[in-house]
Amino acid sequence: MSIPKFLQTYLASYDLSKMDIQRDKDIIITEILNKGDGKALDWLVKSYKRNEIKEIVSKPVRGSWMRSVLDYWIKVFDLDIPKLVYNKSIINLNPY
Repeated sequence: MSIPKFLQTYLASYDLSKMDIQRDKDIIITEILNKGDGKALDWLVKSYKRNEIKEIVSKPVRGSWMRSVLDYWIKVFDLDIPKLVYNKSIINLNPY
């Protein structure tokens, strides 16, 4: 299954034609949860199982999440993420 072109906005740093929906699911799920609108989220839940999405949220990649977004999905999935892992996963755009 190819990735729809309307998702390019949320995966701006990537060439969709070179992405694979399963191989790149960590990136795809993280970016759509962080930046996606309703249409993108609808596509996400139709393309991945709930437990696949939950797994990605439960093991957040360093420097890849906006704090408010990760907080929201942690509540949705009722997750407990170690504080150090959580803190490292937050995007810090403040250079000071």
